[in-house]
Amino acid sequence: MDLTLNNGVQLPALGFGVFQTPPDETTTAVEEALKVGYRLIDTAAAYGNERGVGEAIRRSGLPRDEVFIETKVWINDFGYDETLHAFEKSTGKLGVETLDLFILHQALPSAFERTVGGYRALEQLLADGRVRAIGVSNFMPRHLDALMKEVEVVPAVNQVEVHPFFTQRDVQEADAALGTITQAWSPIGGITEYRFQAGVGNAFEDPTIGAIARRHGKSNAQVMLRWHLQQGRSAIPKSVRPSRIAENFDVFDFELTPEELTTLDGLDTGVRGGPEPEDITLETFSREIPEA
Repeated sequence: MDLTLNNGVQLPALGFGVFQTPPDETTTAVEEALKVGYRLIDTAAAYGNERGVGEAIRRSGLPRDEVFIETKVWINDFGYDETLHAFEKSTGKLGVETLDLFILHQALPSAFERTVGGYRALEQLLADGRVRAIGVSNFMPRHLDALMKEVEVVPAVNQVEVHPFFTQRDVQEADAALGTITQAWSPIGGITEYRFQAGVGNAFEDPTIGAIARRHGKSNAQVMLRWHLQQGRSAIPKSVRPSRIAENFDVFDFELTPEELTTLDGLDTGVRGGPEPEDITLETFSREIPEA
């Protein structure tokens, strides 16, 4: 199942993420995901595991054009020249010459001129054919508005936290208005399991999701992934367990009813699990990205 980006590029709707996957486990996990059938792999410079992703793709034996590689520029490498160099660092670690999707990891509103410079570098890489699509991550509507006043190319993707307990409807609507695909990180609410939030339960144990799952003979995670796909989002679940990697991909043989989709939408608490985008500054989240 693919989604068509605003420049015509085909994006696999369901991908495999490696956030917080240790470098020494990344290769094995991505190899398993590719065996199962995933063809979109999402990583980031800040994850420190791009080399492992590249090694897994090489070991898979799959042709380069059959694997959609997405990675992200960290805030320390924002700015026109810096982001051009970030591309060289990421492709060097991944062992590839081109990227399918290259995105800015945060909005960095406290130094937005650097964000704009970084995005203009993405535009140049796109024009040069070194990336097939460009986008952003963790951009709120106000950040999208500010960006579009300064650049020419509409982001193809905005990767943000979306799960039934935190739907960010305003962000999804802003993305849709631009023709930007919303891509969900923590799509099955994993962040609700390892980061306690007052008033928010564990998505894997939620009884409402569980009741829908039982009706379909599926797991809570599978129901949440199906919810994303039927509403036109891309989703990038992560796991290092082979059984869970396979389970998360087994979501194409059932369909949620309109009533079930509405029920899942109704679980939204408005409570963010990840950091507030406004809190991401160079002072508080600085991380030097090593050379390739």
